[in-house]
Amino acid sequence: MLSENEKKALEIQTAKVSLRSLRTRHTAMGKVLAPQTRTAIVSYPFSARIAAVHVQIGEWVEKGQVLLTLQSEEVGLAKTEFYKAVADLELARTNCEREKRLFDRGVSAQKNLLAAQAALKVAEANLNAAEKKLHVLGFTEEEIKLIQDSHQTNPVIRIFAPIDGKVIQHNAILGAMIDQSTELMTLMDPSMLWVDAEVYERDIAKFKIGQSVEVSVPAYPNEKFPGKISYISDTLNDETRTITVRTEVNNRSIKLKPGMFADINILLNYHDKVLVVPCDAILDDEGVQVVFVKADGQFGRRIVEVGGRDNGFCEIRMGLEKDEEVVTVGNFQMKSKLYDEILTESHVH
Repeated sequence: MLSENEKKALEIQTAKVSLRSLRTRHTAMGKVLAPQTRTAIVSYPFSARIAAVHVQIGEWVEKGQVLLTLQSEEVGLAKTEFYKAVADLELARTNCEREKRLFDRGVSAQKNLLAAQAALKVAEANLNAAEKKLHVLGFTEEEIKLIQDSHQTNPVIRIFAPIDGKVIQHNAILGAMIDQSTELMTLMDPSMLWVDAEVYERDIAKFKIGQSVEVSVPAYPNEKFPGKISYISDTLNDETRTITVRTEVNNRSIKLKPGMFADINILLNYHDKVLVVPCDAILDDEGVQVVFVKADGQFGRRIVEVGGRDNGFCEIRMGLEKDEEVVTVGNFQMKSKLYDEILTESHVH
């Protein structure tokens, strides 16, 4: 029982138990990751010297943009071999055409024509091998055509961006010698990131590909980043009995950073209308959840079983009936007053 003065002092507010459609959420801890599909390591498979650096760390680049210019002895030799193979093919083709004309006139023997045709096939094979060597070194079709037309044999090659993205690591120093183990740059497209979370075995059935997820991080506590489940692992961690659930998150604002810890709220399916109360009405009391119910001008403590939560409302699975009134403001003080009365009645001082 509360006097009118006590009610005013506690500023008691109540709300009715009502029916409401509720969307439950499953919360888990996760970590923000950079997708491998949107990350690229820039390196070169042969020894070379860095002749020019065209971008710096933090810059945005487009696929095909020049990142570096290298000088490599291997490149110079490959260009020379290619140019020689082009010249040999032209000579072999000319000889073959000449031998065919002579054979058709009856001036030359057939064996000379056959030898010229064989030499032409060898020259074609050598040119094909030389061209493939240039592809292995990193030259595009357009660059090879330019080499063929210009007869350039300088030992220079340009390294292009393999993806659109941002330069997040930069180890290229002008004049430095590199080899196949040198990671020159790392590019990443941060406009979409992954958030991997570990969920317990007992909860696996709740999740499916395409479910909506809300991601939050400590750096932006009042902001939610929407995403969808894109992958559910096929294997269970034997030690933790958890499985990986991956969320794909749009990050066009570039606020999320790989390595951040995150909370994920996986939005489960909507239920039919269920009994709900404002979550402010629910108190934890020695391991159980309770509410204070108003009836006939009095307030009674009642144990309840709470289900899902959504937008400030909690599902009540047991303990309340529709249209009953529960205390939403002043219930903490009411709980303290209840225990003071119990102690007084028990003569505990």
